[in-house]
Amino acid sequence: MRWAAPDQFAEFVRGRHAALLRYAYLLSGDPHLAQDLVQDALERAGIAWRRIERQGDPEGYIRRIITNRYLNRVRSLRREHLVGDAPETSGVVVEPSDGSLLRLLDCLPRQQRAVMVLRYYLDQSEAQIAEVLGCSAGTVKSTASRALNRLRRELASETHPRPAEEGIR
Repeated sequence: MRWAAPDQFAEFVRGRHAALLRYAYLLSGDPHLAQDLVQDALERAGIAWRRIERQGDPEGYIRRIITNRYLNRVRSLRREHLVGDAPETSGVVVEPSDGSLLRLLDCLPRQQRAVMVLRYYLDQSEAQIAEVLGCSAGTVKSTASRALNRLRRELASETHPRPAEEGIR
């Protein structure tokens, strides 16, 4: 007996797949890992779709799966199995046009990167981020502060120093 996706789930995937891919790509910085994260999250969500849909925020639930799978991917790599055929490719381009954002995000540890993407890409509050990451709002604040400081240092090191006589440091 094969599992068949409910019509609402199939409609959700058609409508939100590209946005979920963009989110996963910003989170991971790797288009292939992003596709894997989204696929894994959709598989998990599809099985429990009726329950997830009743909770009222299926996209938030799926983003949380993507985030948790990204943060814990070391454990999931142990269960990977090699296959003989190449996987299907997605026709969706998930790369932002400006690679400098991804280069900056690459300098951050995974937890800090997750906080920055949740805060500034998804525009979530500290409380929402804390719920997704399973930590306190204070932890989110301190992680965001450390990440922003690191990003500022990275930006400053990329720009050319200005002459001292301009009075700008």
